[in-house]
Formats: sequence, structure tokens, C-alpha cells
Amino acid sequence: MFFIIGLELKTGFNMVFICGLHLISEVRVKIGRSHGIEDKRSRHCPYLDTINRSVLDFDFEKLCSISLSHINVYACLICGKYFQGRGQKSHAYIHSVQFTHHVFLNLHTLKFYCLPDNYKIIDSSLEDITYVLKPTFTKQHIAGLDKHGKLYRAYDGTTYLPGIVGLNNIKANDYANVVLQALSNVPPLRNYFLEEDNYCKIRRPPGDIMFLLVQRFGELMRKLWNPRNFKAHVSPHEMLQAVVLCSKKTFQITTQGDAVDFLSWFLNALHGALGGTKKKTSIVTKAFQGSMRIFSKKLPHPDLPAEEKEALLLKDEYQEKMSESTFLYLTLDLPTAPLYKDEKEQLIIPQVPLFNILAKFNGNNEKEYKTYKENFLKRFQLTKLPPYLIFCIKRFTKNNFFVEKNPTIVNFPITNVDLREYLTEEAQATEKFTTYNLVANVVHDGKPTEGSYRIHVLHHGTGKWYELQDLQVIDILPQMITLSEAYIQIWKRQDKDEGAESHTGA
Repeated sequence: MFFIIGLELKTGFNMVFICGLHLISEVRVKIGRSHGIEDKRSRHCPYLDTINRSVLDFDFEKLCSISLSHINVYACLICGKYFQGRGQKSHAYIHSVQFTHHVFLNLHTLKFYCLPDNYKIIDSSLEDITYVLKPTFTKQHIAGLDKHGKLYRAYDGTTYLPGIVGLNNIKANDYANVVLQALSNVPPLRNYFLEEDNYCKIRRPPGDIMFLLVQRFGELMRKLWNPRNFKAHVSPHEMLQAVVLCSKKTFQITTQGDAVDFLSWFLNALHGALGGTKKKTSIVTKAFQGSMRIFSKKLPHPDLPAEEKEALLLKDEYQEKMSESTFLYLTLDLPTAPLYKDEKEQLIIPQVPLFNILAKFNGNNEKEYKTYKENFLKRFQLTKLPPYLIFCIKRFTKNNFFVEKNPTIVNFPITNVDLREYLTEEAQATEKFTTYNLVANVVHDGKPTEGSYRIHVLHHGTGKWYELQDLQVIDILPQMITLSEAYIQIWKRQDKDEGAESHTGA
């Protein structure tokens, strides 16, 4: 081989000479590897200073930008684009030759390679890139998340609090963003998903796609709480693609949805994907599930004569029946908003105290529920309170023609909401802690179909409140939270002799 190379060089065919050297280099590498010798270039790659961390974004689906395949995908660390393979005819190889971009990262194995030379790069300076792609948390790190409010500096120079991080609104997904941000600030749920070992061994039936929700939610949670981010916001692109797929397009990225509908579906889907059933618990039910008694009484048709109604009410079918039921959230009904204006011709925005609408669960207040054929009177009483209690305030009523929004403002204290009076007598005797503090408040602004969402979140480490709306993150006074059109609230139970001071933002 050496004789041929020398001969071709004398005749001026330098390209053949170069190719021959490259071939010899490859042979040496293979011989070295077979003898356990590390390729020296792996630790002395001359192209590491060409890496551009400011263009790296691992939040999007791991697809080759040319073949759209998700198999064996590499990220070019110079331009940030994704390409498939690294063999001589692969898209990554061709890209490296065409644009002289040489450093690539395998998005699955987290190994770095230099192309077109095709050798593995081993360098500790690249560890920050693999951490951004796949953040990991130790038990000690997780245990300290709520004990301090340290600001971290992203690679782009911005400072941020892990967990209080903006989410991209790709087109019309703010309804999902606020729910994901709310859930990411529920410590037991967050801690469970920050540690992948908690759920990576859960087995699902062959062909079942729902576990994708668990994986993507875990990845999103780790990115939101990553103290070493390159930027101070996260794109929920992969999480939302899993939502579209697993909900069979019920929830979309491009069409505005309802945050309560999404919350209800997501919690139940997550519970099922984690192997939970009606009898088997999951982290979802451990955090949010309470129980209640439902007293239901069938009503005669209102058009019937009085004598027939009285006769029907004596039958067993029309006697009140009691059933036990679990819940992941409580729906609170708003009083009908008045349609009149005041003297200055300004629309009146009605207000109602939180405890007025909580009276639905005192065991005495009855409400009529109509179905297509039958009417029922129902009353409710709580039997068990969860560690984290979710309220969904019913602002929207739908009919065949349009959706109407009730703008009533709910007046509520941010701390020390005691729910003991809504428990049955037996439960009052056994439930030791019944007082709650607000930790998240989802707000809907604007018209029913054209409105937008934002969220108020308590940072447990600092005791301060923040308002998040897509990428915008600002601090907010607790007094301002109660002036908004609250739609979803998450309350944390005081399970010890916790003071309310850390929750007031004072």
C-alpha cells in the first residue's frame, strides 16, 4: 500500500495519497481498538472550540431534519440541527463534509463523535451539554429544592429560579402550559418524576403508547428544574406531541383548549400509565385523591300532576341513596352573574367569598342535576382530604350555540383555609390536619374561545409568588392574586405545625 501511495504522489495525484493516509488512519484506529488502545484523537479533538452552545436546543423531537427518522439521530453541535447516522453515506457525514461541521452528539447514547474522521471524542468539557440533554438529580439535590431560593445563571446570561421557568407557546397551547407548570410545583409529584428510577421499570402491555406521557412528563420536569440550563425557558414540544398522540388529538398544540378538561384527562391518563387503577394507587392519587359521600334523590318529571308526583315520591326508586366516591379535584359552582349595570353604565363585576361556593360540600346544600331523561337532587360531604387539594371553579357554561363565561371574582385568603366543617363527623374525628395554603392559581383572561391563560406559582424556597405567562416570568404581590378570574387552584395541606408566614410572600 505504501508503494502505491508513493507512486501516485510522484505523478501528482495528491487526492489518492490523502485517501490512502485516511485509510491507514482508519486501519490504525481499528487495530488500536482491538488491542485496547485508546485513539489519541479522542482526547485531543481540534474542533471543540467550534461548538456553539447558544444554538443547542434539545427540547424538540429527536428527528433527523432530512429523513425525519428518529433512529440513530445525532445533533450537530455547531449549528444545532439533527441528522441521522454517521456512516459515509449518512446525513450527518454528508453535513460534516459539506459545511465543515465536525462535532456531533448521539442523542440516545450521549456519546460525542468527530466527523468525517469518525472517532469518539472524550472530553470532560462536554459534560455540560449532556447534562442539558439529560439532567439527572440525586436524592440529596431533590431534598434541598425547597430549602433555598438560589438564582442560577443560564449560558445565555439570564438568571432564573429552577421550577419558575417559562414555557414556549408554540401556537395555542397556553391552556396546557399552565397545568404543566402548576403540577411541576407540587413537591411529591415533582420529586417522583425528577428521579427516573421511580417509574422506568413499570411495564405496559405491548403496543401501549400511554407510557410515553410518563416519560415525556419526567423529561419536562427535569428540564424545568435543571440548575444548569443553557436558557431560562423550556419548550414543551415533545411533551405536547405525546399529549396529542395519547389523547387521539383531543388536545392540540394549534387549537386553544380548556385547562380543566386537560387537567382532568392528564391526571387520569398519568395515573393509568403508572399502573394505577381504582384500587391500586399511584403518585397521582397519593397527592390529589380525596373521597366524598354523594346523596342522590331522583325527582319526578316537573310536568306531571301533583298527585302523581306525590305517589312517585313514595316509591323506593325516588328515595335518597348514598354512595361513596373518590375525586382528584373538586368543582366549585359560581352563582349566576347579574346582567344589569350600575348608575355610571359600567358593568358590575360580581364577587363571591370562597366559603360560599365551598358550601356545596357541607352535606346540607342540595343542587339539581338534569340529564336527558331524568332529574336528580344531590348533596355532597367530604370524607377524606388529600395532601394537595385541587379546586376547579366552573366559569364556563356550554349549550348548542355558544360558550358563556361567568366573570365573578372569587375572594379567598391565600393561607389558612380550614375545611374541617365540610367533613363528615366521623372524618372530623380522624382527620388531624384540615388547613390549606394556596400554592398555584391558574387564571383565564378574556373571552371564552379567544382568551388566554396565566398562572401564579408559589416558590417554596423563597416564599415569593411569581406570575408566569408563556415565556414571561415576573414576581407578583400575593394581594394581586385574589383580584384575578381564578379557574384552577392547588392548595397544600399543612401536615405539621407549619406557619403561614412562608406562604405570604412577606
